[in-house]
Amino acid sequence: MFFKWLKQTFKPARETQNNQSGKQGKEQGDKTDTNSHDFFSSSLDKNISTLKSVFGQSPDFVLNELMGMNGQVLPGAVCFIDGLIDTTLLPELMETVIKELSSDDSINITSLKSKLPTGNTQILLTKNDAFKTILSGGALVLLQNNNCMIGASIAGGVRRSVEEPTSQTVIRGPKEGFTEELSVNLALLRRKLRTPALKFEQHIIGTYTQTRVVVAYLEGIARPEVVDEVNARLRAIDTDSILESGYIEEMIQDAAITPFPTMLNTERPDTVAGSMLDGMVGILVDGTPFTLIAPVTFFNFFQSSEDYYQRYDISTFLRVIRLMSFFVALLLPSLYIAVTTFQQEMIPTTLLITLAGQREGTPLPALYEALAMELIFEVIREAGVRMPKVIGPAISIVGALVLGQAAVQAGLVSGAMVIVVSFTAIANFVIPAINMASAVRLMRFALMILAGTFGLFGILAGLIPLLAHLVSLRSFGINYFMPYAPYFKSNMKDLILRVPWWAMKTRPNRKAGPNKYRQAPNQYPTSSDETKKLFSEQAQQHRRK
Repeated sequence: MFFKWLKQTFKPARETQNNQSGKQGKEQGDKTDTNSHDFFSSSLDKNISTLKSVFGQSPDFVLNELMGMNGQVLPGAVCFIDGLIDTTLLPELMETVIKELSSDDSINITSLKSKLPTGNTQILLTKNDAFKTILSGGALVLLQNNNCMIGASIAGGVRRSVEEPTSQTVIRGPKEGFTEELSVNLALLRRKLRTPALKFEQHIIGTYTQTRVVVAYLEGIARPEVVDEVNARLRAIDTDSILESGYIEEMIQDAAITPFPTMLNTERPDTVAGSMLDGMVGILVDGTPFTLIAPVTFFNFFQSSEDYYQRYDISTFLRVIRLMSFFVALLLPSLYIAVTTFQQEMIPTTLLITLAGQREGTPLPALYEALAMELIFEVIREAGVRMPKVIGPAISIVGALVLGQAAVQAGLVSGAMVIVVSFTAIANFVIPAINMASAVRLMRFALMILAGTFGLFGILAGLIPLLAHLVSLRSFGINYFMPYAPYFKSNMKDLILRVPWWAMKTRPNRKAGPNKYRQAPNQYPTSSDETKKLFSEQAQQHRRK
């Protein structure tokens, strides 16, 4: 009921905002259309003046008017943005242009384009296309008596190399992660999935940022309606800027008012590749290493890529541990508050006497005590993230130990409460997905308040609508609590229990498209006929001896 009321409350404001955004987007679109038909002049001087009027005051804008070997001025120029290009490719490009203009100063732009050393070149007819090219790391080649330009893609500059992911580390598995460069991320996916079925569809979103957003999927495995829905939602975005994939996530997710994530984010290429092999779709955003994955279910947030790189029994055990940690992180403080405040008869007598002795000198009720400890831990956690890496871990550990010990000795909190809060925090870190762990942290406070007010009845009163809310969620048409609601027996092979690879013959139901089989039948590991024959002969020889 709370989420329904909140959604109805914010609905008029969101509609007004969308209408205003659509109106502004239409005006901006009209302006863009006007610019897209604004052609260059056939005069080289006028075209240079136009570019200088747009970029000339920028210190990183470079425009080189070309000079021949004997010092004569050539009827051409090359311009680019310093820092966005590969400086190793620029000299060869300019040398080719100078050589061709020196031999024939009346060369047309089509002939020059075919002789440039760069692979990706195109003829630009409008100013808008030229501005996009130069701001995307390209170089513009201008010629006299030509009302168009050549755009040569020589993008480069300083970029972060491929490194191990910092937020999703594994003991066994690939150590490479996505970077902020979209082309590098696409190449990482190509290396994982060497098939022409891997498709990329690009969108340019953001009036000012012109951010490239790519939808990646496997044709035949992903459901076509899901791919179409993702593309439709991306095309509907009309905004000034997209600086990170979080912008995209909030604008295209199904449920706007919910603490639980309906899209998975990862910086691991193997996770994205494995998800696409199950029928899901990846959304890569230029400028961020975090890729979005959809559609997902609730249980996808408790699975790690490492689960598929080790034995199935170990993976199953770890998944059970993660789900247990989820319930501990969500319910342990509220259960402690409820049984110590209202339902003391549920505690064994010896433990009850021990807890009563610890709480004898504490001035605060269990609810206020737990809320204070949880808030203090959140402050320490946030401070540890913002502090410099050199001193952050040390300050966090020392701060937690000193504050906890001092609070117990001063009689402000009980020792049992420190144990409960500490174990809850540790269990929260076991959840692989950070956005799901953050949702648990938020809901924990609500359940603590209900437990301190109504006891165990309050916890149940909070869990029932929470479960109903989870069941009602969707992720691009997929039920959030699938395969339990609705129930699919075939999807249970890779949920809490992970069966061996040779037993996972089909892809998840409702997620995969036409190609539902991931391997041939009869993949159970067994010896070949020649090996069996050899073993049989060896056994017979051994019996004769």
